[in-house]
Amino acid sequence: MRRLMLVLLVLVGTAAPALAQDDKKYDVNIGGGAMFPIGSYKDSFDTGGSFNIGATYFINPMIGIQGEYNYGRMNGPEKTINVSPTPGGITSAQLIQSNQQMNNFLFDAVIRPPQSRDRLVGGYVLTGLGLYHRQVQLTSPAIGYTTFCDPYWYVCYPAAVPVDNILGDRSSTDFGINFGGGVTFGHEVKFYVEARYHYVWGPAINVVNGAVPSGLPSNTNASYFPLLFGVRF
Repeated sequence: MRRLMLVLLVLVGTAAPALAQDDKKYDVNIGGGAMFPIGSYKDSFDTGGSFNIGATYFINPMIGIQGEYNYGRMNGPEKTINVSPTPGGITSAQLIQSNQQMNNFLFDAVIRPPQSRDRLVGGYVLTGLGLYHRQVQLTSPAIGYTTFCDPYWYVCYPAAVPVDNILGDRSSTDFGINFGGGVTFGHEVKFYVEARYHYVWGPAINVVNGAVPSGLPSNTNASYFPLLFGVRF
């Protein structure tokens, strides 16, 4: 009996450090990758890049709360606008360029299955809310009058206005949701691959002197997903 008790004490003593390391309370993640617009959103912006940094506090070995900052940038496809020297005059096609920069603050619940310290591959799922700040920049060498409408550029002028009315910076700060998951590789320092779906509720488009042309969305709700590669430690 004494020998059995001695063996049990030795086993508990050797297992305690490993269990303590599995029960790590904090996790920091840094990563980056590509972000892909979905649906009608991709008609206004191309695939872009994303960077994120965050930290997770684990309530227990399986459940954590993550706060994260995410920056993304997507350039818009080159488009042309019909410009005339006077309202209703003869028009010519002129180039207009765009880009969108996003600064997002995300708050997620993270769930991961039990995992021993010596296991090389792991995984997790996460879901939560976010505050999304989207800023759109429009530039063009054109001078004159034009009509143009793109809700995701926060611009809709069905009637002719000076080109300067369209150019410049516009932004909106809105709430959204996200959910997805990732796979990790490693022990103390873990490399990860993660994919997440984001949906942002945007404001209704402000239409000046008319209505949104048929086939275009009447609001700036947007969806996209980033594919990220990074490290957790």
